[in-house]
Amino acid sequence: MKRFTAILISCLVSGLSFSQEAEKDTTFWLKEIGGGLNFNQGSFSSNWTGGGVNSIALGMYLNGRANYAKDKWTWDNTLDMIYGVVKNQDEDARKSNDRIFLDSKVGYNIGKHWNVFTSLNFLSQFAPGYDFSDGNRTLISKFANPAYLTSAWGLEYKPNDEFMLRLSPFSPRFTFVTDTELYLTVPENYGVPIGDKVRSEWLAFSSLLEWNKKLSENVSLLIRHQLFANYETFSFKTIDHRLDVALTAKVSDLIQVSLTSLSIYDIDQDEKIQFSQGLALGIAFKRSTFPKD
Repeated sequence: MKRFTAILISCLVSGLSFSQEAEKDTTFWLKEIGGGLNFNQGSFSSNWTGGGVNSIALGMYLNGRANYAKDKWTWDNTLDMIYGVVKNQDEDARKSNDRIFLDSKVGYNIGKHWNVFTSLNFLSQFAPGYDFSDGNRTLISKFANPAYLTSAWGLEYKPNDEFMLRLSPFSPRFTFVTDTELYLTVPENYGVPIGDKVRSEWLAFSSLLEWNKKLSENVSLLIRHQLFANYETFSFKTIDHRLDVALTAKVSDLIQVSLTSLSIYDIDQDEKIQFSQGLALGIAFKRSTFPKD
C-alpha cells in the first residue's frame, strides 16, 4: 500500500513541479504553490487565577495546483496537505490537524462551460491518530489507514477559474485499511470487512463542488464539498459528505492568518457529524505562474 500510495502521489504532484518545461508547454500551464508554518504558544504563572494550561502548537500546510489547457483539453491537478500538533503541559503531544488531498482530472470541452471528464482522487492522513477520551492513548488511525481512492467519470460545469462542479454517475471507490488489527480499536473498521485490506464500491455516484474565491486583495475563501453515494446501499443516512472551508487573510508579504474547518459525515466512521476547526497565525509563501497570452 505504501508503494502504491507513493506512486500515486508522485504522479499527481508531478503536475505541481516548478522544474523547467519546454517553451511550448509553459504557454498553457497555470501553476500555483503556497505553504506556511504556524506557531502558537501560551503560558501561565503558577498563581494565575483565571485558570489555563501551558501549551505549544505547531502547524504546517502546503497547497498547490497545476492546470493545463490547450484547445478543448484540460488537465487539472490539486494538492492540499495540512499537519498540526499541540502539546499541553503534562499531556502527550496530539494531532490538531492532519490531511492529504490529491486530485487529478482530465477533461474535454463539449460546450460552453461543460466538459466530460475522468478523475482520480486520494484522501488520507500522515500520522497515527489516537483517542484519549478514556484517559488512555488508543490508536484509531494512521497513514493510509484509512485511505480513500475514488475514480470518477461524468460531467463537469466550470464557468470560470473560481467555481467548479463535477457530477459523476459512475464513481468507483476503494477504501484501504492495511492494518488488519485496527478493528480491535475501531470495530467498524471504516467499512472494510474484517480480515480484508480493501473495500471496493464499484456502483456509486459522487460529486465535487469547489469555490475558490478571492474576497479582496488580501482575503480568500475556499469551500470544497464532496459527496459519495453507493447505489447498492443507497439511503439518505448512508450518503457520505465532506466539507472543507478555509478563510485566509494576508497580513503582510510573509505573515498570514487562517481559519479552517472540516466537517465529515460517514456512517462507516460515526453515526454523527464530525467537526474540527483551527485558527492560526504564521509565516506563509506563495508562488504562481500564469499562461502567456
